[in-house]
Amino acid sequence: MASPPPPESPSMADPDVLSSASGSDDDNDIVTEGSAFVHNEPAQDDKDLPKIESEMEVLHEKVKKQIIKEGHGQKPPKLSTCFLNYRAWVKSTSHKFEDTWQEQRPIELILGKEKAELAGLAIGIASMRSGERALFHVGWELGYGKEGNFSFPNVPPMADLVYEVELIGYDEAKEGKARSDMTVEERIEAAERRKVEGNDYFKEKKVEEAMQQYEMAIAYMGDDFMFQLFGKYRDMALAVKNPCHLNMAACLIKLKRYEEAIGQCTIVLSEDENNVKALFRRGKARAELGQTDAAKEDFETARKYSPQDKAIVRELHLLAAHDKAVYQKQKEIYKGIFGPRPEPKPMRSNWLVLFWQWLVALVCRLFRIHRSKAD
Repeated sequence: MASPPPPESPSMADPDVLSSASGSDDDNDIVTEGSAFVHNEPAQDDKDLPKIESEMEVLHEKVKKQIIKEGHGQKPPKLSTCFLNYRAWVKSTSHKFEDTWQEQRPIELILGKEKAELAGLAIGIASMRSGERALFHVGWELGYGKEGNFSFPNVPPMADLVYEVELIGYDEAKEGKARSDMTVEERIEAAERRKVEGNDYFKEKKVEEAMQQYEMAIAYMGDDFMFQLFGKYRDMALAVKNPCHLNMAACLIKLKRYEEAIGQCTIVLSEDENNVKALFRRGKARAELGQTDAAKEDFETARKYSPQDKAIVRELHLLAAHDKAVYQKQKEIYKGIFGPRPEPKPMRSNWLVLFWQWLVALVCRLFRIHRSKAD
């Protein structure tokens, strides 16, 4: 059994995101980040069927394909263990009955050993390359068949299907075996290899490939697997799994996919509520989304465990400056609406009116004097 990787240090992995005063990171975490990455938008969480304009390719009499995003590398051979995300619809009603993106849990499929209801999906996956995303139109004969499925997922009889699939990556049969056939040590070691490969891609500024490796590493350690681990084996698994989530978060922040970054950090914090990197990166993502109160709370908690870290202090200062600017702006707005009461303006004297009044009063006075003398 290989020795477990060293636990992640509390210092920040990515100097562009957070530089730490406490020292350097371990070799298995991201240590550098480029200034500009290009990444296609993730598949949207939409209940409606995607509308794709690309050419329809016939893979089988009952399976047709439309490419959404090109992949790279070779196609997976038979008996490869493929890692993928997908969502599926009943074509006639556009009812979405499954979505692994929403669950944030990539699935594993071994080509040639798939379940009967996934035969059409497997034909499509065999035509893909790592990182590719495509739409597959599958006839009911290679789906849930004449009877359909009335448990989960709920699919009516003789239902043609549509799949939107992203192939994260695959392991060839000669390189390993299905996760279910692996020992605990083998799964942790396989995940560790994927994490290291992801870091290498990241250093080469191949962020898309890096994220695929991190996702595959995480897929080796799903919830069902982690639930069975205790003691040193759980610690060994978390020492690989948590850095993968944190590295994913660093990539997602760079790509401005802040909601997803928050999700990755929250997974880590559910296992380690005092993880400074997770608190910092979640705070960054929340601040970018304008969730300043929540971001401040994350930064304050991170500072409690790493009080000397200048980057945390800097982010808190930026939030304070932002709050002050917002307050001043609101003050100006309210001042414009409920401004000070204007000073009363003195009325201009109408000299002609005053003169006329004076003249009338004078005539009346003279008339009274004259009348009194006559009496």
